[in-house]
Amino acid sequence: MRRKTRQIFVGDVAIGGDAPISIQSMTNTKTSDLEGTVKQILALEEAGCDIVRFAVNSEEDAKTIPEIKKRIHIPTIADIQFNYQLALYAIEYGADGLRINPGNIGEKWKVKEVVDAAKGAGISIRVGVNSGSVHQEYIEKYHGVNVDSLCYSALDEVRVLESLGFSDIKVSIKSSDVNQSIEVNRKFASMTDYPLHLGITEAGNKEQGLIKSSVGIGSLLHDGIGDTIRISLTDDPCREVEAGKILLRTLGLRKEGVEIISCPTCARTDINLIPLVNEAQEAFKSYKKPLKIAIMGCPVNGPGEAKEADFGISGGKGKGIIFSKGKIIRTVEEENLLKALLEEMERY
Repeated sequence: MRRKTRQIFVGDVAIGGDAPISIQSMTNTKTSDLEGTVKQILALEEAGCDIVRFAVNSEEDAKTIPEIKKRIHIPTIADIQFNYQLALYAIEYGADGLRINPGNIGEKWKVKEVVDAAKGAGISIRVGVNSGSVHQEYIEKYHGVNVDSLCYSALDEVRVLESLGFSDIKVSIKSSDVNQSIEVNRKFASMTDYPLHLGITEAGNKEQGLIKSSVGIGSLLHDGIGDTIRISLTDDPCREVEAGKILLRTLGLRKEGVEIISCPTCARTDINLIPLVNEAQEAFKSYKKPLKIAIMGCPVNGPGEAKEADFGISGGKGKGIIFSKGKIIRTVEEENLLKALLEEMERY
């Protein structure tokens, strides 16, 4: 059962309530580099990104927002650190949402100016708290950075915005510690009805980061907690989106796209299975139809064991079969297996 939350919007993308769980990523270009930033966002769109975030570190960055928005098709979030004036610029120039930490903006009058501008523009604010932004009073009270100090720091940030009459809020509480991230989001979710953005911060490269993010984000989503996600990787941002799609599809939270099931190699494998699976993964990553594709190394794991697959390949010596729902369609040479599979899928 999914946790019931209030619903907010970033542009035309709903977050929380009964809205689908959205996938976010963040550009790593200089935002003022218009061509580079737009190129990266368009690539993220092609990968399946729903919302894109970019850093606004200067007024020059903010002034680029209108032209960026003319050329892209998904909502934007301006990421602001410390300088409230940059938040005001981002709102003025048309960002669809803000990511701020009220505690590092400074005096309350500065936060009020940002909140008043956000209200006027009708945009939402994401409150972000991580292990580096825990309030000192809670570090002292709860003896360090832990679930309690993170949770109550986030609640404080929310209360600041609420005291200014603002409630179009989503909250992100992240840690590089997976267990800590799971527990603090569970605790916060039990105390409020604000939608949650999930992620494991500083998760690492595509190997370590994928595992840490899958465990952390996946555990919470399985609990029904989470309304929008980012899988943070030290890699091409498009990999974050592709991984997010796979994670949501694996949990049955997104139906779009191809799910590939493939067997581990063993002594029965008579085709070059590993590169075949990698080629298929690349070929299908932009495929929209919700299909299950099996790529199996031998007849033992072929049509019988993978009979639930919409389509599949089962390898043999120098050749293989194409099957659908457990029924053999055709036999082809090994080098033509992927091509033949694609042909059958196109007829579907």
